[in-house]
Amino acid sequence: MEQFDAIVVGAGPGGSTTAYRLAAAGRSVLLLDRAEFPRDKPCGGGLTLRAVKLLPFSVEPVVEARVEAMRFRVGFRSAFERQCRGPVVLMTQRKRLDHFLVQQAQAAGADFRQTAKVTAIEPDDDGVTVRWAGGEARAAVLVGADGCNGVVPKLLGLGGDYTHGVALEANVPYAGDEEARYRGAAVIELGTVPGGYGWVFPKGDHFNVGVGGWEEEGPRLREHLADLCRAHAVESGRLADTRGYRLPLRRPDSPLVRGRALLVGDAAGVVDPLTGDGMYEAIVTGQLAAAAIVDLLEGRTADLEPYAVAVRRALGPLAAASWGAKVAFDRFPRATFLLARVPLVWRAVEGLMRGELSHPGAARGLARGPLRAIQALARAAGDPGRAYNSAP
Repeated sequence: MEQFDAIVVGAGPGGSTTAYRLAAAGRSVLLLDRAEFPRDKPCGGGLTLRAVKLLPFSVEPVVEARVEAMRFRVGFRSAFERQCRGPVVLMTQRKRLDHFLVQQAQAAGADFRQTAKVTAIEPDDDGVTVRWAGGEARAAVLVGADGCNGVVPKLLGLGGDYTHGVALEANVPYAGDEEARYRGAAVIELGTVPGGYGWVFPKGDHFNVGVGGWEEEGPRLREHLADLCRAHAVESGRLADTRGYRLPLRRPDSPLVRGRALLVGDAAGVVDPLTGDGMYEAIVTGQLAAAAIVDLLEGRTADLEPYAVAVRRALGPLAAASWGAKVAFDRFPRATFLLARVPLVWRAVEGLMRGELSHPGAARGLARGPLRAIQALARAAGDPGRAYNSAP
């Protein structure tokens, strides 16, 4: 039986970056995925600058567009635009990005096996045995990076208590003046989908349109997407690659570790509840997971629990603030919109996207006033994010 220091199941951003960092640290890593690469995944395809800054290599080969302006509307009417101090989001496609990240992990020394559907996981006190069609291997540590519906969370009894958002997206080939109209800008349509928003994101030869919101909005997502397309004069017949997906949103006490196994990325349910972005969180958890695994393997720690503590510290305050803003926009969209358009608030938001602020509470100066007003609206709406501030 093959032996590794770590086995990573799932080669999305969380899994591949975990494998990369472990291999770069000199550890033997097996990276498994059930799909054949390149493969696509439903996703808006935006990498915030804060996510890019965490990567130890450039993603320039897969960047298709740069967002340097954000356009916001509420109810498809009132609008404002904010120019950024440079790119805040790099636009790509998951088919290209995920393949690229796998290649970086391989170049660092990770052993990648595709079309490897895991069928069994056998944990014990000293490690984990993993079996898939045509192979088996053993490792000291297992990383579950195969999404909230993946086999690792199910077989280990982790996750499962997440709440979910839902989203529906499609691609639209550019026509007429659309490429010039959306170049360099991301459009965010607020107050149009309960518990979420609509978006228009520029790409290379097309733009991506989508809507997302509370899980109960699932049956109405096609109607919401149709409303968004009408607002942007996009005929339904032009939509390509339309697909829906669920967004896992963990509770503050959801377990991330069991014995010699841990979860990263969507498997850990760390998607941002306000934006639906999961790539920054996947990269953060991958970085923290690799550090915790190396500490365990080198005898500096006795178990993987420090990883769970590190995730709460790194992402808990941001999740709390995002939940608060989410319910404020949902219950009081126009009042929250008016506060959000205050220039000082935008500077705080831009600071978050650029990785200059870890969470809104870290903002200083005059921006704290309107940010606190948004928090007050969230409390009035019954903010579920407050639980993150009291989590162990």
